[in-house]
Amino acid sequence: MAVPKRKVSKSKRGKRRAHKKAIPPNLSLCQKCNEPRLPHHVCPRCGTYKGRKVIEVEEYSRN
Repeated sequence: MAVPKRKVSKSKRGKRRAHKKAIPPNLSLCQKCNEPRLPHHVCPRCGTYKGRKVIEVEEYSRN
């Protein structure tokens, strides 16, 4: 089994972890209702994709 020859310094460890971060998803606005949505996905609020109706979305009330 491979065993490290020396302790990895805090600086070296930090440089390795520098690119490991949580990034927020890229959001684009729906052309019809201006709600944020994921790119290349159907809008969950109005059901449109590229300006045309794709799915029927039922309305729900927030209580």
